[in-house]
Amino acid sequence: MYESVLVATDGSGSANRAVEAALDLASTFDAELYAISVVDTRRYGESALSGSKNVVDDLEARATELLREVETRGDVTAVTELRRGRPHVAISNYADDIDADVIVLGNRGRGSGGEIGSTAERVVRFADRPVLTT
Repeated sequence: MYESVLVATDGSGSANRAVEAALDLASTFDAELYAISVVDTRRYGESALSGSKNVVDDLEARATELLREVETRGDVTAVTELRRGRPHVAISNYADDIDADVIVLGNRGRGSGGEIGSTAERVVRFADRPVLTT
């Protein structure tokens, strides 16, 4: 059913559940697992961060750490990708690049309240493939 599964992670509890679900799907269907983490410099104001290489480096280091955690969880090998930009655009573009059969992501990010997060909503709305939210 699935040959390739893409999971997006930002380190939130919801994203961690998405990673577990993606690992299960990839294992069950013997599918390729891809993981992406997106550094959203726009969240903090691109102009504010443009002169602060240390802040961007710290954000990228955290994202790299999250991707390494995906690589070491479970018995499925993951191909990882770190990107900068708007998360929903980067996730959708990477899904297109790898021709993912399904995208798995948390329904709430780090800053969300009780409703579906803006990134999850945008991916669900604009992705041209199935999206599973956890």
